[in-house]
Amino acid sequence: MAKVEIYTTLLCGYCYRAKKLLEQKGVAFTEIDLMAEPGRRTEMMQRAGRTSVPQIFIDGRHIGGCDDLYALEARGGLDPLLAA
Repeated sequence: MAKVEIYTTLLCGYCYRAKKLLEQKGVAFTEIDLMAEPGRRTEMMQRAGRTSVPQIFIDGRHIGGCDDLYALEARGGLDPLLAA
């Protein structure tokens, strides 16, 4: 199964939605809570080129945020990435 990483904050509704979709698919993921580890925000910005959360990576490939994840799912592209 693919390695999934998601940068989040506690009070983020989009983070909750993204994690919920991954959980519904039975996907294990590594959550990087930027409130607990604020020093990792710079890491996220360097990897994603974005400042907002969530930022999602599958096998090191930047997927984007919550809307990007749901769009990928809607066009049938998420499951093949997760199965890799």
